[in-house]
Amino acid sequence: MLAALALFNGAQPALAATAVAEEVPGVVPWPLKPGLEFASAEVRALQEDDFANPGMPWVERGERLWREPAGNTGLSCASCHGEARASMKGVAARYPRFDPQEGRLLNLEGRINQCRSQRQGASALRHESEGLLALTAYVAHQSRGLPVNVRINGPARKHFDNGHALYNRRIGQRNLSCAHCHDAKWGKRLLGETISQGHPNAYPAYRLEWQTLGSLARRLRSCYSRAGAEAPPYGAPELIDLELYLAWRANGLAVETPGVRR
Repeated sequence: MLAALALFNGAQPALAATAVAEEVPGVVPWPLKPGLEFASAEVRALQEDDFANPGMPWVERGERLWREPAGNTGLSCASCHGEARASMKGVAARYPRFDPQEGRLLNLEGRINQCRSQRQGASALRHESEGLLALTAYVAHQSRGLPVNVRINGPARKHFDNGHALYNRRIGQRNLSCAHCHDAKWGKRLLGETISQGHPNAYPAYRLEWQTLGSLARRLRSCYSRAGAEAPPYGAPELIDLELYLAWRANGLAVETPGVRR
């Protein structure tokens, strides 16, 4: 199956998942459906109304932080990048991506913290902190409506392959993989919830069960726990590899941040 995936290294990212799904059934769910399609009418209404969407306060906080100087340089995000509506448009749709300077795969949170450390002379923001969630939500919000468009060629390829392997690996006391739910059972009911295809295009998202905004990493770690497995720590390379694979599966779906989920 991975050999078949390799044929699409040079394909347009937004078309790659579609092409593989048509050629190799089971690699990605088909047709692609965003998680919002599996949500209740009430949840969909919350997400689609910016005045009701409970994730929007984090976007607003992020906008304030974007303009606020930080660190010993006295620079803000806006000092270098200007108006986020223009400079950040489409950026979140391309993450995770391999950073040659760091020599590793970065998700959007990692890129924000890289800027804080190297450009602003500020300390990195803690995972799931209000500040990091707000800035990530604000940057991702500038790509809302644009298609997810990650690349898996070059040095990102090994991270993609590892994410693919992790997605299909059985873990925990329940001996389950991500694929058992999100490939084999999507659209079916699990207690009070309809199983989605597991796409990450709404994150950071406000989950009603959390009563707050949370990152994709938080959601993945929750899935580890539900499988009865020990979750990797926030920022672990394997989690970011898995994020890349999930983003690739969602290529072509619109960014929804901030999403709302049950």
